[in-house]
Amino acid sequence: MPTADRAGESGLLEVDGLSVDFATDHGWANVVADVSFHVGQGEIVGLVGESGSGKTVTGLSILGLVPSPPGRLAGGSVRFEGRNLTGMSERQLRDIRGNDIAMIFQEPMTSLNPAFTVGDQISETFRRHRGGSRRAATARAVEVLELVGIPNATKRVEAYPHEFSGGMRQRVMIAMALTCEPKILIADEPTTALDVTIQAQILELLSSMRDTIGMGVLLITHDLGVVAEVCDRVVVMYAGQVVERSPVGPLFDEPRMPYTEGLLLAMPQVGAASGRLASIPGRTPEPWNMPAGCRFHPRCPYTEQKCTERPIPLLAVGDDRHSRCVRTAELELRGVR
Repeated sequence: MPTADRAGESGLLEVDGLSVDFATDHGWANVVADVSFHVGQGEIVGLVGESGSGKTVTGLSILGLVPSPPGRLAGGSVRFEGRNLTGMSERQLRDIRGNDIAMIFQEPMTSLNPAFTVGDQISETFRRHRGGSRRAATARAVEVLELVGIPNATKRVEAYPHEFSGGMRQRVMIAMALTCEPKILIADEPTTALDVTIQAQILELLSSMRDTIGMGVLLITHDLGVVAEVCDRVVVMYAGQVVERSPVGPLFDEPRMPYTEGLLLAMPQVGAASGRLASIPGRTPEPWNMPAGCRFHPRCPYTEQKCTERPIPLLAVGDDRHSRCVRTAELELRGVR
């Protein structure tokens, strides 16, 4: 069976063999290992997995935002429009951050400066990359706040972060990310703090931006329901590795990796026969103590001896589908559709 350690297709954003280490009390620990995928223009790609799978570190690494120390880039490259971001200086990266590639962070309260109004913070991003007068920048701040559904935006632009609810602060972060109409948006759990109604509005907004300006989106999430609703393709991560890549429909119909099956079966199902939710036994391994062979094998119900003997490469298992499982051809895994 052919291996597919690289993403294999070109895109607006190409992550190729990305590896990131962190210094720990146990020495250097590899928390992102040889990760490859691409995001095309006008495409929404979901990056999913449990907490500790390496999703957020991957997103931060794309923009060179992993703090050093304790982190370091151990290998691979990130290319945007053919340019290698991993070889750029901090000054060059600042010209790209917020302009060509923007990021929505998980924690809006810690990402917003409490000493400045939200209007000032949005305006700063706009003037940094687009120039213009303070008045023009403020007008743009009001425009994007209205775009993400902040009521009375003309007045709220003068408010401070603590005057907004958690959901409203998340909308402010999204507005800031969209200010310069980036070509790529990295959205790290953008709907976590929002109620279901607002979540639907935000997802609709991201889809609309994809359609109107051709923005590519890397959506980092643990919510497979969100992935099913808005994503074109899915990259599943476990213990720092990509364990499955697939278009959305085939992945939900017929997963090719036992870990993906476990995630899908753990989703709440309307009309399920039992009231008990399925779960994946065990826990994600510590990065300094990875199991030999397949990293998922201690938790996998389908483990055989060959799963434990040597590292498993990412295998091509169909049209634009890849799986890190040596038994994928012989297993009949369950989907949810």
